[in-house]
Amino acid sequence: MFLFSEFLFLLVFVPLRLTKENINSGPVKVKKFDSRIYLYVAGAAVALIIAVMVFYALADVSKSEATEYVYIDADDTRDSVVAKIQPFAHSAGLATLQMLMRHADYGSNLRTGRYAIEPGDGAVTVFRRLRSGRQSSMMLTIPEARTMDRLAQLLSRRLMLDSAAIAAALTSQDVCRQYGYDTATIAAMFVPNTYDVYWNMSVDDLLKRMQREHDRFWQGERLSAANRMQLTPDEVCTLASIIDEETANNGEKPMIAGMYLNRLRKNMPLQADPTVKFALRQFELRRIWQKQLTIDSPYNTYKYAGLPPGPIKIASVKGIDAVLGAVEHDYLYMCAKEDFSGTHNFAATYKEHLANAARYTKALNERGIK
Repeated sequence: MFLFSEFLFLLVFVPLRLTKENINSGPVKVKKFDSRIYLYVAGAAVALIIAVMVFYALADVSKSEATEYVYIDADDTRDSVVAKIQPFAHSAGLATLQMLMRHADYGSNLRTGRYAIEPGDGAVTVFRRLRSGRQSSMMLTIPEARTMDRLAQLLSRRLMLDSAAIAAALTSQDVCRQYGYDTATIAAMFVPNTYDVYWNMSVDDLLKRMQREHDRFWQGERLSAANRMQLTPDEVCTLASIIDEETANNGEKPMIAGMYLNRLRKNMPLQADPTVKFALRQFELRRIWQKQLTIDSPYNTYKYAGLPPGPIKIASVKGIDAVLGAVEHDYLYMCAKEDFSGTHNFAATYKEHLANAARYTKALNERGIK
């Protein structure tokens, strides 16, 4: 493909030279070169150049009917950026974009980010967008991950960040302290929601944004409700995370919250199976056996009274609001229903609880669940 300077030479100077030669060598000898002919030819050549340039500059880069996004990271080069655009590009638009990149030395000034290329965007428009770093934001959903390693993996699939870099920050006491947490409580900073962010944000930018969203979430009535219950937001999130693991039934969560709060007030161990699974790192367990209840971990709420050191997952908004709006009752025990509906039988006395537990154990044995 010709360089732009070569293109200009062919369209202007070559036609003019040929025109001169034809005039001087034709059947009628002209002693003096007619400048008007030169101007006509030059004007026509310039018009042609302008027409060609306008055509290529206005030629759509994308042949897709929908907006396409190009993700440019720190390892990209000019050629790799072109390669990312090529699958959905018109040849004319792409050729012009390549020419602009080459003459502007774009390869030495790459700007990372997520860039939109919309139907109708010409090469000049796309080039200016890429060169100036005018990227498009994206919607990032914070998941209800069980561990920070898992959160790091999920976020790295959506952001330019490496999962190891995210995990290193979330498991560093020094980093967590900068935001007012430790490695056990840092999960409480994340509020599972969808946020408008930039794909190439740094780990520091991510954590600062999550802290701002946390503070916004906890202002007003939620913080007032937690204060009335004499719980910190971190403690509410810790209890909510246990409730989330107990049931997916949002309607039942305020009942479970009320039961656990009753136990906390009486200084009774929570005896929550999900905390044992977390301590064992065996989240797939469907049944907890007596031997598993002996694990010496601060997350074993059969062994240690009170709340565990921190959330056992990123608590859901429903779980948090269930704690803040807990139902007041006298229940101290609960057991999964024998119909495996995901809901629970509640009891105020241990005798009632044993009867409920016996029915559930019988149902487990009949189904061969170990």
